[in-house]
Parts: sequence; C-alpha cells; structure tokens
Amino acid sequence: MSDQSTQPEEKGFFEKVKETIESLWEGTKDTAEDVKEVAEEKIEDIKEKVTAKKATATKKAAATKKKVIKKADEVTAKAKTEAANVKAKAETKAKAITAKVKNEAVAAKKEVADVKAKAATKAKVITAKAKTEATETQKAMAAKTAKAATTVKKKATAASK
Repeated sequence: MSDQSTQPEEKGFFEKVKETIESLWEGTKDTAEDVKEVAEEKIEDIKEKVTAKKATATKKAAATKKKVIKKADEVTAKAKTEAANVKAKAETKAKAITAKVKNEAVAAKKEVADVKAKAATKAKVITAKAKTEATETQKAMAAKTAKAATTVKKKATAASK
C-alpha cells in the first residue's frame, strides 16, 4: 500500500486565497501594461501638441515682443521730443521773463533817478528862493533897522540940544 491517496487533494483556505491573489495579480499586471502603453501613447501625443503649441506661442511671443519694443521705442522717442519742446518753451519763457525783469529794473532805476533829479532841482529852486527871500528880508530889516537907528539918532540929537 502506498501512502498516496487516490482522491484529489482538497486545497486549503490559504491555497485558495493564494490562487485568487495570483489570478488577480496576473489580471492587474496585464491591465497595468495596457494602461502603461495607452499612457505612453497619450504622453507622446501631448508632447507633440505641446511642442507645436510652444513653437507657435514662441513665434507669437517673439512677434509680440518686437511690437512691444517698437511701441515702447516710439513712446520713448515721443516723450523725449515732448520733453525737449517743453524744455525749449520753458527756456524761452524764462529768457523773456528775465528780459522783462531787467527792463522793469532799468525803468525803475530811471524813474528813481528822475525823481531824485526832480527833487534836487526843486530843492535848488527852493533853496535859491529861500536865499533870495532871506537876502531881501535881511535888506528890508537892515533898511528898517537903519531907518530906526536914524530916527533914534535924530531924536537923540534933538533931545541933547
């Protein structure tokens, strides 16, 4: 008699679980490989699209950058021109104001000189008139004094006789 039994062996619980796991593993492995292939294809497609879009975007960006630089240069040139114009106008205005102030200063100095001259002339006239009047007054006083003295002498002489 042999030790081997002729009946099929019944598998134990763990062997059944193990077989189930192996079958699931095999199915998962196949599915994972399929998913991996699909993902790689999708990645390649996306890379191609991104590369195409990137090239287009780079071209557009370069063109836009050129436009922006050109516009900035135009605006800068215009601003510089305007600044130069404003500066020139300001310098012209400043020169005009300076000239006007100089002219007003000259006119004021002339006016002061005229007033001084008139005052000096008037002072001379007044002084001359005052001297003349003083001289006349002195002559008149001298004449009155002489007349009074003569009258007093006459009275004194008449009284002493």
